[in-house]
Amino acid sequence: MPRSFAAKAIVPPAIAVTGFVIVCCILLYSVIKTDMLNDAIQHETNLADTIVKSARYAMLKDDRETLRNIIDNVGQQKGVEHARIFNKKGVIMFSAHPEDIGKLLDKKEAGCVACHSGPVPLTSMGRMDQARRFINEKGRHVIAITVPVYNEPECFNAACHVHSPSQKVLGTLDIGLSEAPLQKTLNVMQGRMIVFCLMVLLLTVGGVSALLRRNVLLPVRELADYVSAVKRGDLSRKAPAYRDEVGELARAYQELAHQLKERRESPDEATQDGPAGDRGNRS
Repeated sequence: MPRSFAAKAIVPPAIAVTGFVIVCCILLYSVIKTDMLNDAIQHETNLADTIVKSARYAMLKDDRETLRNIIDNVGQQKGVEHARIFNKKGVIMFSAHPEDIGKLLDKKEAGCVACHSGPVPLTSMGRMDQARRFINEKGRHVIAITVPVYNEPECFNAACHVHSPSQKVLGTLDIGLSEAPLQKTLNVMQGRMIVFCLMVLLLTVGGVSALLRRNVLLPVRELADYVSAVKRGDLSRKAPAYRDEVGELARAYQELAHQLKERRESPDEATQDGPAGDRGNRS
């Protein structure tokens, strides 16, 4: 524990301010990180919806070549880790990676377990529930979106009439984007927040220390020096002239010192009158 008055006045506020700033920065970073992740998921969900709507005409015409070109073009975009469409049974029908076509997906995978966790598969999910984060086989962090392709009246009323009206979901579009740009932005923001936190700490602690030194520590130091001088018998020294409690203490101590000096310097009437009265009685 600090023993000096200066340390007791500066160290606890510095620790309190440091803890407060650090906690606030951590909370702010967590909120910003969550907001940025939600924005990335929202952007990817809109992208998936756009792909589904773009491929809708090719699906109605059963134009597999056009649909394959759409998935291939999407998969060639920067940051796209995978883009694929699998049917209701989980067989990959179209993929930006040709080696994945024809594979059967495991229903326990991250993209399937959300809908197939119960005895009856879900046919609709919230937009945020469609997202998942995982590390792919290449060791890259991925944000993936799974969007169901619903059976609309245009589908079961089409000339091919492959699907019955009772079938709600025809297949699923699965697209995954790399988290690298998001993580890069978060790392830059984290570094800047650390620098900002250090600047706030230096300015706050430095400003508080300067104000305490000017308004508290220096007056108390002058008062302590004045009291020490009075104790040594130096009553010629002037008391610190402050208009606050420190000044009142100095003036009160000065008055007490002068009163004590006057008492010591004044003759003791009781002592001096005693011998004179005895001599008078003896005579």
